[in-house]
Amino acid sequence: MTQTVLSSATRDVVIGGDRPFTIIGERINPTGRKALAEEMRAGDFSRVERDALAQVAAGAHLLDVNAGIPLADEPAILARSIELVQSLVDVPLAIDSSIVEALEAGLAVYRGKALVNSVTGEEERLERVLPLVRKYGAAVVAISNDDTGISEDPDVRFAVAKRIVERAADHGIPREDVIVDPLVMPIGALPTAGRQVFAILRRLRDELRVNSTCGASNVSFGLPNREGINGPFLSMAISNGLTSAITNPLLPDVRAAVMAADVLMGNDRDASRWIREHRERESPGSEGETSGRRVNRRRAAAAAALAAGPD
Repeated sequence: MTQTVLSSATRDVVIGGDRPFTIIGERINPTGRKALAEEMRAGDFSRVERDALAQVAAGAHLLDVNAGIPLADEPAILARSIELVQSLVDVPLAIDSSIVEALEAGLAVYRGKALVNSVTGEEERLERVLPLVRKYGAAVVAISNDDTGISEDPDVRFAVAKRIVERAADHGIPREDVIVDPLVMPIGALPTAGRQVFAILRRLRDELRVNSTCGASNVSFGLPNREGINGPFLSMAISNGLTSAITNPLLPDVRAAVMAADVLMGNDRDASRWIREHRERESPGSEGETSGRRVNRRRAAAAAALAAGPD
């Protein structure tokens, strides 16, 4: 199976269908987080630090770093954020921006092999982003829309993804360094959104032979009890070929869905991680409370503090 290798200065992470599922932590993103946006604009990165450490502690294998703040110096803020996060954690990063100059500023200071998030199928975007990916030896997320927008036809979205992979090859970027995002639509607005994505994922795995990712929580947008949808969606998407997702690792339902999928897909050998996790929950502590419950209580407190609101 295709394997995508990403790295920090000291650690490699491999994404692939025969590997444990890769969680890309989504929280270092000021979009919809007013307090974080204002802090980053003012040069206060304390919340970025907390988010980076908490996500890695919760099991994130990569962190997505975004500095998309209107009317701010995004290239400078993104570069500073990347340097700070790399000084705190050893996981690789996804450098996330719609501004090419910001992507280049981030790549210029990055230590290791980054994931560029992202390139779309528009000709101008391809010709600006792919040379940067090649220059810095990065991998790239290919989002399956182009100048015509996001098609509701999964065959069209697959064709856009295929074209991006081919154009990347023209720039010397191998298919293993292209991770396709098939675009998850809200199931509340498009009842066939789940089936569409599952069909594309199978074709990405079997025909195009590339790894895949998505913004997993998009599927539940506008619905109540979103986590009740997001966890099962992740498990089903993994069974259809999804190999990574940009999501919140602090949420227990996300972690449980990923761990269970790894067991059922045979990517948690002998269910060792699952067994270890649940044995820890049951092992007695010195004060009567099980050690696992203490761990889970701390995790729940951190998740509640960070996920209670958009900030």
